[in-house]
Amino acid sequence: MAARHFLTLNDMTTTELENLVDHGTRLRNEWRQGKVRDSLKNRVLAMVFEKSSTRTRVSFEAGMTQLGGSAMFLSPRDTQLGRGEPIEDSAIVISSMVDAVMIRTFAHETVEKFAKASRAPVINALTDEFHPCQLLADMQTYREHRGSIRGATVAWIGDGNNMCHSYINAATQFDFHLNIATPQGYEPNPELVKAHSSHVTLMREPADAARNANLLVTDVWASMGQEDEQKARERAFSRYQINPALMDIAAKDALIMHCLPAHRGEEISADMIEHPGSVIWDEAENRLHAQKALLEFLILNRLD
Repeated sequence: MAARHFLTLNDMTTTELENLVDHGTRLRNEWRQGKVRDSLKNRVLAMVFEKSSTRTRVSFEAGMTQLGGSAMFLSPRDTQLGRGEPIEDSAIVISSMVDAVMIRTFAHETVEKFAKASRAPVINALTDEFHPCQLLADMQTYREHRGSIRGATVAWIGDGNNMCHSYINAATQFDFHLNIATPQGYEPNPELVKAHSSHVTLMREPADAARNANLLVTDVWASMGQEDEQKARERAFSRYQINPALMDIAAKDALIMHCLPAHRGEEISADMIEHPGSVIWDEAENRLHAQKALLEFLILNRLD
């Protein structure tokens, strides 16, 4: 049987995605109850990092350990990926020795090439185009606090980046409507927006996107690799902030999410991190449990 990969949310059916987030909640509950689970005993995850990350490394490494397996950290200094070996050659060799490969990198083409040559499941842990693992955690978190997101309105405030792209995919897969408010010149991929036009509306004003929304989401104004654009982005995004004014016009029980790290006072005002509607810390922890569900599904081809 060919390996299943998770490069975007579109690699799963809606039913599979919903089952994944439900299983993530079960795993979170088991873990909090102190139950020992060794479903991935003697299994190995290779973690390839060309982009560094706190939450991605900790969640995947801890997740494999909690499931009885192990994870190995591979930086560009540790592999031939950063020294000219064809991606496909690295994929053939690495995938012959491990049970799954997680890649966090820049170009989405890198994970696509790797997956095409890999005999083990490949997980996109972030590229410049998509961040599907974060969306599993976000959807799990919303479900735990408010039930199904089907039919809800989600407001994306800020850059049309990889997180925004994954929210566009999620809008169709989980059947919610996504309002995207972003400055001119920072819109998401137009082809992706067009493909999901029935579930996505582009707006210029944050207030228009947030009005009566059930969930407000944002991300940093300048992502990793865009540091030289920081000042220009600060000017462009100065009005694109989740703050009390936006919460006042959102739905009364609206939730706030942020994939972290957060720059308080920029894309989100400092007081909103601890706002009663903020589920940011649950969202962060759920990276661990959603990814454990994903690892079981891809490695064992089942959820139980």
